[in-house]
Amino acid sequence: MTAFSLEPAQLAWCAELRTLAAERLRPLADKGEPGQVNRALVAELGGLGLLGRLFTAGALDLCLMRESLAYACTEAETALALQGLGAHPVHAHGTREQRARWLPRVADGTAIAAFALSEPGAGSDAAALELRAEPEVPQGGRPPAAPALAAGPDGPARWRLTGEKCWISNAPEADFYTVFARTTPGAGARGVTAFLVPADRPGLTGRGLDMLSPHPIGALGFDAVPVTADDVLGEVDRGFRVAMGTLNLFRPSVGAFAVGMAQAALDATVAHTAGRDAFGGKLKDLQTVAHQVAEMALRTEAARLMVHAAASAYDAGAPDVPRRSAMAKLLATETAQYVVDTAVQLHGARALQRGHLLEHLYREVRAPRVYEGASEVQRGIIAKELYARQEAR
Repeated sequence: MTAFSLEPAQLAWCAELRTLAAERLRPLADKGEPGQVNRALVAELGGLGLLGRLFTAGALDLCLMRESLAYACTEAETALALQGLGAHPVHAHGTREQRARWLPRVADGTAIAAFALSEPGAGSDAAALELRAEPEVPQGGRPPAAPALAAGPDGPARWRLTGEKCWISNAPEADFYTVFARTTPGAGARGVTAFLVPADRPGLTGRGLDMLSPHPIGALGFDAVPVTADDVLGEVDRGFRVAMGTLNLFRPSVGAFAVGMAQAALDATVAHTAGRDAFGGKLKDLQTVAHQVAEMALRTEAARLMVHAAASAYDAGAPDVPRRSAMAKLLATETAQYVVDTAVQLHGARALQRGHLLEHLYREVRAPRVYEGASEVQRGIIAKELYARQEAR
């Protein structure tokens, strides 16, 4: 089944992407090392023109790319998405010089981008970056690193970044980071600034984290890393808008990633239950099995439709994009968890064997319910919007 809103050309393009993912991207993904950036895979995405499309595509186009790639190669999907997430603030808010230096390299797959928002003490509450600015350091001295990232003044239009970022995809191997830091203490979301920080800046270090999901995730340490006004993305103290604008675009497409995984699990389950002998017939002949498969299909299609609706609302400039984006991500990621888990149950022990498609999806499907705003955060956004509408009446 497909969403009623898609045109034949869009459906054909999705089919082409699934073929490319299976035939050209999957072999490169298989050669990669779990937990490390697969630069050959990223370069191939660039060569196919998919990374460049990140900067010209609308939200629906992005969703179609992510769902189609996820169906056949989750590694390729994630590599594409992380390039977009890390580079979108540069595309949307960067200066001419910043855009000219980095975006062509992101598009051709020779520069790896990363989005550095989360901190050890500021995950779901992204506005809670620690309210601290390091004072100018006396000659010969340097304060210890703060537990969260602070931007301390270092003269006119100059700062020193001190602290830590954690759970950053593509860290520590990215070539540049979109970094969000506290520039005005006590100002909440209004005192955060976005900086473009190249990986070779002095004082910037990183380490990989061993996570359940196979894609690269790490922590970054900032030991008085120098940045200037030339590194600011957007406006000083307005970086939270940069972060939320990026997330509003990418949240529906996280849902599309989840739908792609759910569809892959559903198709594998239909094939398995149709061919598996059990109790004198096929597994599909058991009503309890057939009904579970029907429920998987129902939820997957409902999630797909909501993702497409949210993406279309973004492209149309609708005023309720945050609520729609939150609904799409919430429904799709929770649905994918249910579908993949049910698929594992219907396959039995074989699905838990290392290397099985469902074993891979089982590890991949958990993280999207947490990153770019956990499910609980999405529910909070939805409720806030509903009550705001009620109060406005």
